[in-house]
Amino acid sequence: MRDVSIIGIGQTPVGEHWDKSLRHLAFDALVAAKRDAGIERADAIYVGNMLSGEISGQAHLGALIADFAGLRGIEAIKVEAACASAAAAFRQAYIGVASGLQNIVIALGVEKMTDDVGSKLTAGLASAADADYEAIHGVSFVALNALIMRRYMHEYRVTHEDFAGFSVNAHANGAGNPNAMFRRPISKEAFIRSGMVADPIGLLDASPMADGAAAAILCPAEQAREFTDNAVRIKASALATDSLSIHDRRDPLWLQAAEDSAKHAYRQAGVGPQDIDFFELHDAFTIMSALSLEAAGFAERGKGTWLTGDGEISLEGKIPITTRGGLKARGHPVGATGLYQIVEAVQQLRGEAGANQVANARLGMTQNIGGSGATIVTHIFERADL
Repeated sequence: MRDVSIIGIGQTPVGEHWDKSLRHLAFDALVAAKRDAGIERADAIYVGNMLSGEISGQAHLGALIADFAGLRGIEAIKVEAACASAAAAFRQAYIGVASGLQNIVIALGVEKMTDDVGSKLTAGLASAADADYEAIHGVSFVALNALIMRRYMHEYRVTHEDFAGFSVNAHANGAGNPNAMFRRPISKEAFIRSGMVADPIGLLDASPMADGAAAAILCPAEQAREFTDNAVRIKASALATDSLSIHDRRDPLWLQAAEDSAKHAYRQAGVGPQDIDFFELHDAFTIMSALSLEAAGFAERGKGTWLTGDGEISLEGKIPITTRGGLKARGHPVGATGLYQIVEAVQQLRGEAGANQVANARLGMTQNIGGSGATIVTHIFERADL
């Protein structure tokens, strides 16, 4: 296997893009990444997306986007793994280059959700759960996370207020990200006062539905300097799965796929959680932040929320998370989110994160979750000038 580097990144602002189609969003991110890498052609493109068929009536995205971007003829396919689709697509691009099968590969995530924010979108998101045992009963995806959160609060004697720090931190960081959907800090009091969506999940526990696209371009590490002096090396790429239905898990309060993919990634990179300088986790709901921190080894079981109490997750803290706003403030265009996380990690390691820069960042980790934890993809990246 060859070492692999990222030589170019691109993204669109996250928001409600009613004036742009799915293909135009993808095109904008792809062109920005190609310009950043200084390339014109690629051997393949892997497109992460979850809902194009349900919301836009458009499947077969690989060929569509390759053609629209002037890359007709190259290998191009869509990768679907619910909200983990983009990181799964990135992993396919990594495998293509690392194996030697391909040389220059584009990983792209794109999603357009706000054209239909009613029952059609709710049903589409619920398809990430088990259709026969969960969705058939009418339980929405928010409701599934609410059940997990309620059980967590009961087992570990945690209050709803204890989750406030995740949301406050994400919005503080989103204020410094020009591509974030919400760029206004919030207070702990606002979190407590916000209305309930699905008790105990309140409005400020949940990430917003959004449109957006992000892309990264990969090549063999030994060739990276031909394109850029700011290449970022991929130290680890790991994907693990768990049961789709929550009731089939040994422990509904433990993200086994997060633990498994994180451990695989740590072994590949030869590091441990104590070596990671920042962690872009999947904060679709605040409960997922706590569970991810615990499963990835940053907090003891049942104590994920404790890290919010003394600033340990802030930009200056022990383990900064959601450094560009996370899903909560940057926005969560589901099938594109994994690439946004990776693009933001590259910005941190290049020293291009502006007011959100983590000082002396050397190693960054991203973790993208599909469903309520059935597919989890973990990547570790390193600044390449070391």
